[in-house]
Amino acid sequence: MNSPANNDLRLSQLSDWLAKLEAPVTRPESLRPASSDASFRRYFRVDASPAGTLIVMDAPPPQEDVRPFVQVAQLFSASGITVPEILASDLERGFLLLSDLGGTTYLQQLNADTAHKLYMDAIEALVQLQVHSQPGQLPEYDRALLLRELMLFPDLYLSKHRHAELTDKQGADLNQVFEVLLANNLAQAQVYVHRDYHSRNLMVIPEQNPGVLDFQDAVYGPITYDLVSLLRDAYIEWDEEMVLDWVVRYWELARPAGLPVANDIDSFYRDFEFMGLQRHLKVLGIFARLYHRDGKDSYLNDMPLVMQYVRKTAYRYKEFSPLVKLLDTLDEKQTSIGFTF
Repeated sequence: MNSPANNDLRLSQLSDWLAKLEAPVTRPESLRPASSDASFRRYFRVDASPAGTLIVMDAPPPQEDVRPFVQVAQLFSASGITVPEILASDLERGFLLLSDLGGTTYLQQLNADTAHKLYMDAIEALVQLQVHSQPGQLPEYDRALLLRELMLFPDLYLSKHRHAELTDKQGADLNQVFEVLLANNLAQAQVYVHRDYHSRNLMVIPEQNPGVLDFQDAVYGPITYDLVSLLRDAYIEWDEEMVLDWVVRYWELARPAGLPVANDIDSFYRDFEFMGLQRHLKVLGIFARLYHRDGKDSYLNDMPLVMQYVRKTAYRYKEFSPLVKLLDTLDEKQTSIGFTF
C-alpha cells in the first residue's frame, strides 16, 4: 500500500493538476474524501463552478491504470446507462476528473419499501447494457480468468484464512466441482459484464437511475454474472423468494429484448445459481486477501453471508456434494445431503 508520505505527495500533485485546468474550474483546496475503495484507487469530491461538485479519481501507477476506466466509461455510456462523464484526464499520472453522481449508494437507500423500485431500475439498466454488447470490445471472461478466480478460494480462503491443508482426495474433488462450474459458466451466452454490479457501486440518482460506478474491470462474459452480483450481494441479503421474483422479472425483460437467455426459467435459474457459486467462492478468496494482505478487516464481517450463499447453493445440487463435505469437515459438522436438483 502507499505510505502516508506518498499519499500526501499524490494529493499535492492532484491539487496542482486541478489548479492548472482551465475548464472546468475547480477549487483544489476543497478536496475531501468521497469514498473508500478495495483497491489502490482513491476518490475525492471537489467544489467546482458551475457544476457544484465533481469527483476526482487518484489511481496511482504502476498499481493502477485509468485507461480501462476511460474505455469502459465510453462503451457503457454509448449503451445509454448512466456513468460518470470524464471531464479531464492525465492518463500517465492516473488522474481523472469526473461528473458527480451524488453520495447515495443503493446500499444506503435499500429497505423493504424501496427495494423493488431500485432493483427494477438496476435490472432494466442491466438489460439495456447487455443488449448493446459486442464481441471484441472488452477482454474475454475466458476459462483461464474464471479458473484463476476460483483458485482464490483454496489458495487464500482455505489455506491462508482457514489454515486448511487439503488431502489429495479433497483437492481432486474440489477441482471436479470447479470443472462443473466452468463448463456451465463458459456455456452461457456472452455479454458485457461489469463484474461488481452491486449495492456499493450503484448510485441512487433522480433520472436514468442507477448511476453506475467502478466498472474498470469489465469483461465480455456469462450473461448471469451481473444479475448474481446484484441479487446475491455480499453486503445485503434478501429472502430467496424475492430474489427468485427479480430473476424471473429480469428473464421476462431479457427475452423480448433479444438477449440469448435460456428458453425456460428453470434452466436460466440454474445458470444463475452456478454463476453465483463461482462468484462467491472467488469473493471469499478476495475478502481473505483484503484482510491478510491489505489489513482491511471490515470484509471479515461480510464473509458469513457469502459463505451462506455458497452453502445454500452447493447443498441444492448433487454435483457440489464434495464441496458441502469439505466445508462440513472444516466446520466439524456432520454432512447431511438433501439435494433439490
